[in-house]
Amino acid sequence: MEAPPDNDVLWAHSLHFTHRDGSPGLGGVSLGVREGEILAVSGPRGSGKTTLLGCLSGLVSAQRGEVWFNSVPVHSMGPMARERLRRDRFGWIDPVPALVPELNVWENAALPLMLRGTSRRRAKTAALEWLERLDIGDHAHKRPHELRQSERQRVCIARALAPAPAVLFADEPTAPLHRADRSHVLRTLTTAARSHGITVVLATHDPETAALADRTVPLLDGRHVHTVHLPPVPETEGRATCSLSV
Repeated sequence: MEAPPDNDVLWAHSLHFTHRDGSPGLGGVSLGVREGEILAVSGPRGSGKTTLLGCLSGLVSAQRGEVWFNSVPVHSMGPMARERLRRDRFGWIDPVPALVPELNVWENAALPLMLRGTSRRRAKTAALEWLERLDIGDHAHKRPHELRQSERQRVCIARALAPAPAVLFADEPTAPLHRADRSHVLRTLTTAARSHGITVVLATHDPETAALADRTVPLLDGRHVHTVHLPPVPETEGRATCSLSV
């Protein structure tokens, strides 16, 4: 067993996962994520991005391989221990905003804190702080059905950030949004994460979204691929090649 590096808050080694229908999910992916880093996991749909985030967060158990969080082996934890880890140390943002319709905006954002046992007053204070940072504070007493989709997604981001997670997993968090809303929400998310030292693992198929990250890990068919950038051909060589081919 290989020991994880000391400076990686998340570390995965040779993750393999196959879906129930037999289709491949991950084929030996290894990576490390440094504390406070924003890492983009890029690739087309079906490349294994969501599966990788699920394995890293303990939501999904890889059939083979290791996942470590702060030198703690997530891969050997039982279901209850993984659930506590996700509740206490991780945040998650889904592609489509899912809010509790019976709760107003600040109650939705404060829900994870209150489920932890935080007092209603303290949970509300933390939720309102993040709602203000995400430019949605003036809607704090509205219900989800009164909001636009981009506003609901910002509430979901506030809900994920309010408990001050060590790691935030964001699975295509702006996929259903229009381009203008997508840019605003992503920049707000990355700025907020950097200002609070939150590590972010972001799954995206959008190159513009990936460009906001500190580093990108590209996936294709469940494998980590490396892009090789060839140097440009000098203009003189191009002319010489053309003259020889005539």
